[in-house]
Amino acid sequence: MKITVTDSALEWFRQELGLTSGDTLRLYAKYGGTSRFHPGFSVGITVEKPSQVAASVERDGITFFIRESDVWFFNECNLNVDYDKEQDEVVYDIA
Repeated sequence: MKITVTDSALEWFRQELGLTSGDTLRLYAKYGGTSRFHPGFSVGITVEKPSQVAASVERDGITFFIRESDVWFFNECNLNVDYDKEQDEVVYDIA
């Protein structure tokens, strides 16, 4: 499982969440909403210290990670995090 965060998504996280070098962001399965992964679930984000890491990537000093307990949600596939300019939001897709 691999996580990819585009430059535009990284910039969105910096501006919206005020993330700076040394920060860590967890991506997780959130009950409710919609996603391409599982009906009734969406991708949640929270700034927290890594633990039980199944996959991670560091971009300009910011670490994005997924816990082992959330691997099922991403179907053990690669996760692509991008920014949709039209909707002004981050979008998630699996490959």
